[in-house]
Amino acid sequence: MSATPAPPVSSASLSGARFPALRADAPLIVFDFDHTLYDGDSGSHLFAWLIKRSWWRMALALLIAPVAGPMVAWLKTRRVGISAFVWVGTIGMHRAGNLDAAIDRYVASHTPQIRARLLPIALDVLHHHREQGDQVVIATGAPPELARAILAFVAHEDMPVVGTLVGPRLGALGARRHCHSRMKMTMLREAGFTAPVEMAYSDSSADLPLLQAARHPVVVNPKPRRVEMFRRVLPPGTPILNWGCPGRGGDEVASAP
Repeated sequence: MSATPAPPVSSASLSGARFPALRADAPLIVFDFDHTLYDGDSGSHLFAWLIKRSWWRMALALLIAPVAGPMVAWLKTRRVGISAFVWVGTIGMHRAGNLDAAIDRYVASHTPQIRARLLPIALDVLHHHREQGDQVVIATGAPPELARAILAFVAHEDMPVVGTLVGPRLGALGARRHCHSRMKMTMLREAGFTAPVEMAYSDSSADLPLLQAARHPVVVNPKPRRVEMFRRVLPPGTPILNWGCPGRGGDEVASAP
């Protein structure tokens, strides 16, 4: 998806306001990241940048694309296809810290483009939950440092993030645990977020285990062809909203509630 102009992030989302201390009974609020807070696939944008660093990475990516590309498009093989491109982009990296350092460089050098992709309505909703003293966590299929760096350095929201864990693989890096589908709930619990999920926000059918676990699920920016499925499998009246994500489905929302 190409970058599209976005209105400036609201001053509320960019303020350095201190948030109330979490209460012992603070409700747990979980946000997906890609297509929920961010217009697009942040991991794809990162790894495309990593691959484009050199001609031979580009050549290798083109070589595997006829096989790995269709695998990314199919849910059952998506993790394998993504891992192939991650491997190409991280050849020569031998530990997760190398990738974290590269992520920080990527975010610092692409701040205007990233800011244009952050969805102001989504950030206002997130900020509102934090102002209420809710326990808010991001759960994403991207590397956690990517979402964390984007939110901290671009949106000025210092957030806990649970995401895909990477480790050494054949001279590069690969996913050790992919924060995806049912594993997302498992990784949230293992990270210490053990309270019942009060609200969950996601665009993805892969996040049905998360949405179904939430007392109040909210579908945001879904693919148009998935809208009827969400209406069928989630509780009646579940909001299906569009927070300003072009080409996505859901009822358009002009501003945060």
